[in-house]
Amino acid sequence: MKRPLRPDEMRVWGLVAGTVHPLPGRAAPKPSPEMKASEVPARIPVAELAGKLPAAPKREGRDPIEPRRKHRIAREREPIGARLDLHGLDQDRARPALEAFLQRAWDEGYRAVLVITGKGVQGDGVLRRRTPEWLAAPHLAHIVAGISEAARHHGGAGALYVALKRKPRG
Repeated sequence: MKRPLRPDEMRVWGLVAGTVHPLPGRAAPKPSPEMKASEVPARIPVAELAGKLPAAPKREGRDPIEPRRKHRIAREREPIGARLDLHGLDQDRARPALEAFLQRAWDEGYRAVLVITGKGVQGDGVLRRRTPEWLAAPHLAHIVAGISEAARHHGGAGALYVALKRKPRG
């Protein structure tokens, strides 16, 4: 037997239910008969919910590498064609070095590379944060297929696998 919902659970459910809309051609669900009219959650406009619900995380950077491909790269069944170590560089020198490295790797036909950013002093390094943004730049869209955090033996949180797209024949 189900337990009845507590008032605080009903309030939260009302917030969630207020954001859901039925599919086209479908009717809105009717409240269950055991719910009293006063317990039925009111539909709350999404604008009112903006401050009450946590914001969706921002997606920065490219899509992640497909899990199977990441596994092949981590196990070195798909070779890591080249490595770039950005340690000791500031943002102004690291970005052009990264872009030139990716262009060379793609020109040479590599399908995966390792970019070592380091973790920073307290695990929040500038290069670690900014590299995914740089890889998402529109002028690299024809080169970068995806990025993922490297396996521990390749640097873990201080390194990124970058999957490269195939170079078109011609």
